[in-house]
Amino acid sequence: MAIEPPPCAWRFPPADAAGDEGLLALGADLEPGTLLAAYRAGIFPMPITGVAEMAWFSPDPRGTVPLAGFAPGRSLRRAVRRFRVTFDTAFAEVVAGCADPRRPGGWISPAVRDAYTRLHALGWAHSVEVRDADGTLAGGLYGVEIGGLFAAESKFHVRTDASKVALVALVERLRAAGGERLLDVQWTTPHLRSLGACDVARAAYLERLPAALAAPPAFPSP
Repeated sequence: MAIEPPPCAWRFPPADAAGDEGLLALGADLEPGTLLAAYRAGIFPMPITGVAEMAWFSPDPRGTVPLAGFAPGRSLRRAVRRFRVTFDTAFAEVVAGCADPRRPGGWISPAVRDAYTRLHALGWAHSVEVRDADGTLAGGLYGVEIGGLFAAESKFHVRTDASKVALVALVERLRAAGGERLLDVQWTTPHLRSLGACDVARAAYLERLPAALAAPPAFPSP
């Protein structure tokens, strides 16, 4: 089982108190216990450019990927066959790929990288690696899993369709685990909507969250 860290030293406002843009609070820290308390309450961190304190969000609506209705198209199914997928074999490399400063809109700071690497070491954060035939890392994604909640944080690719293949592999793994599952992608984008993501009301997300947290995880602890 994942190792439970020392408890959070902070008290977050209720997740449904966030404003229209989803911003709930500034401050706190990125200790493992703080991150887990936030996710368990429906909250997640994301830095704001030019703001020193960490920002915590609970957007309305919330982006999710419904597992039951996820159906990759023909071209994506062909792409899946071009790659090999592994799990939790290169977490640091996947986070580094997602944090590449050359990517537009990059938000993953060294402090964020360190925080999620610590969560991975404790068994709470996981990676999906997509590899070429020779084993070279072509793309991937990482996120936090607490019970049946998987909060997908970021994905990247250096080969066409590799990040999409990572999402397909994640959905398949979560579906195979059964039980109540909630795949959280925070905010939808046109790209994510093309892959099956949709918006749900924050109230509906928070209503589903306790049952998901109570489900057994789909990833074993490292």
